[in-house]
Amino acid sequence: MRRSICYCEPNVALAGDTSHWKFIYTTANHLPKGTKLRFDLDSTGSPLDWQLPETNLKKKGNLIWAEAEEKTFGAIEVQHPQKKTTSYEFTLPIDLKPSDHLTIHLGSPNGDDASLGNTCQKTTQRKRPFSLYIDPKGKGEYKESETFHLDVRGNLLKNIRIIAPSLVNRNKRFDVIVRFEDMFGNLTSNAPEGTLIDLSYEHLRENLNWKLFVPETGFIALPNLYFNEPGIYRIQLRNLKTKELFFSAPIKCLAQPGLSLFWGSLHGEPDRFKSTDHVEALFRYVRDDRALQFFATSSFENEEETPNEMWKAIATQVAEFNEEDRFVAFQGFQWMGEPGEEGLRQFIYSKDSKPILRKKDSKNNSLKKIFKTNNPKEMVAIPILSMGKETSYQFADFNPEFEKVVEIYNAWGSSECLAKEGNRYPISGGKQGVNENGEGSLIKALNQGHRFGFVAGGDDHRSYYAKFSSPGQAHYNPGLTAILAKEHNRASLIEALQARSCYATTGERIVLGLEIAGHGMGSELDTKTRPGLEFNRYIVLYAIGTSPLEEVVLIRNGKVFQSFDVKEEKFELTLDDTDPLSQIALEPNKEKAPFAYYYLRVKQKDGHMAWGSPIWIDLNARSAPINQTGKKLKKKTG
Repeated sequence: MRRSICYCEPNVALAGDTSHWKFIYTTANHLPKGTKLRFDLDSTGSPLDWQLPETNLKKKGNLIWAEAEEKTFGAIEVQHPQKKTTSYEFTLPIDLKPSDHLTIHLGSPNGDDASLGNTCQKTTQRKRPFSLYIDPKGKGEYKESETFHLDVRGNLLKNIRIIAPSLVNRNKRFDVIVRFEDMFGNLTSNAPEGTLIDLSYEHLRENLNWKLFVPETGFIALPNLYFNEPGIYRIQLRNLKTKELFFSAPIKCLAQPGLSLFWGSLHGEPDRFKSTDHVEALFRYVRDDRALQFFATSSFENEEETPNEMWKAIATQVAEFNEEDRFVAFQGFQWMGEPGEEGLRQFIYSKDSKPILRKKDSKNNSLKKIFKTNNPKEMVAIPILSMGKETSYQFADFNPEFEKVVEIYNAWGSSECLAKEGNRYPISGGKQGVNENGEGSLIKALNQGHRFGFVAGGDDHRSYYAKFSSPGQAHYNPGLTAILAKEHNRASLIEALQARSCYATTGERIVLGLEIAGHGMGSELDTKTRPGLEFNRYIVLYAIGTSPLEEVVLIRNGKVFQSFDVKEEKFELTLDDTDPLSQIALEPNKEKAPFAYYYLRVKQKDGHMAWGSPIWIDLNARSAPINQTGKKLKKKTG
């Protein structure tokens, strides 16, 4: 039985290239005049997708048309009924006999001018499919399809990305991954012949002198590196042909073993993946291309967005990709309650194959019911955009067992404080978008005595975020969450989140640390066990930027306690806060002991920021100062 033949000219494309593309179909059957043909690019027309062509043949470039037996004819745009993508429908003006050719063109009739052609997608893809549906009856009733395949490869070498751990121990070996990337971040081996890369770093060992070729795979692993002395390092790669320099994010080498630092995202999706339909590709992308060490799914609880079958498929992929010491996958979903009272939540499970909690179910239609029927050791609830008017959360019913961390920043803004209070990334949408609501300020909530760590979210345009898509809405870089944990597995990361051992950045791998009396971010101390804290707090802080720092700020009780102008990429300091705790402590209500809290905020010259989770110190009642009459002195708020 004869089969139709489908092939492309050219059959290989470079990501982002503009050219003239031909899709040639040789039919095995008779196709009568009036046959309908629908050509589907499987593209939404987004900046990363394959460019959608014009159908008006009077245009000079980026056109789609067909040619059969020297007969040229155009197409009309139609919507794919299932995929919701744009397709192009042709009506055959002549009969086609078996072995006749039909060619679909994407580009310019003037093939000599490449700039007038059609632009390839900006992401690499092996055997990228294009579908051709054929209806010989001409009624638009399409069934089976023919498929063209084209390989999309990485473009010219533009960047060398070095993926290294942020914290290492002295004399302990670690591996580094080097990615050779094009201008779109795709792996590529497309470099000039003879390109050599030289590796070096500060305090380079004399016996380490590596010259790297650009491999066919586009990446290479460098094993068994180690540092002999504590300090701050950056691995440097030099392209010996172009003399360009490329640096890793900062690496802090510790003198004594400590916690490890893991980077990832607990909420949001990259631009390349808009649907939970592509969860396997999403996990591969965040693990391999973005080099994240953990990631949580963030589909929506309603059945229209996440049907039961899709939720089961997500659970399967989460379990499959979760791999100790390589990549931690979490099953998560978003839940929207009443603005102000409940707000928007990202729920994250610590175990596999857990149910999605749909708001339409009576047992899951409020946060109080959800918290009552679930175990806080198996679930983390993260308030999101608490300062957005459409998503606000005012912390009146804050649950400290489940809400261990709060999202201080994502691509739609920061909920730290109001713009007039110094928020550099305010939630701002003008007249049509979403604006800030100060009642959801995290500083206000902290001053009221609520305790939570800071995490950052990524980008999100789905479902509840539709109102954030107005033209005037401020939109920022997706954030990253850093977790300081003992081990790289799900149990250890959840334990660290519940201990608030984490911090947030605007997307750069800034390394920061804050300690008070030897205790790190997220700690709770008190003057009963450490009486000296009432009179002096010994504070150690450091910040290491991915570019020069501009400002390092130590916040105490919601206000700037110490601010440092910095011009270098690293900053370290020890200081004593000798203000009597009884004079600076906050007293939110009679049920809670007076307390003070501190956290670190860092800003780089390029605008990127980081927020460290707070450290709290409780003023125990027994240690309150006594005056000569024997009465306890009244504490002052500050």
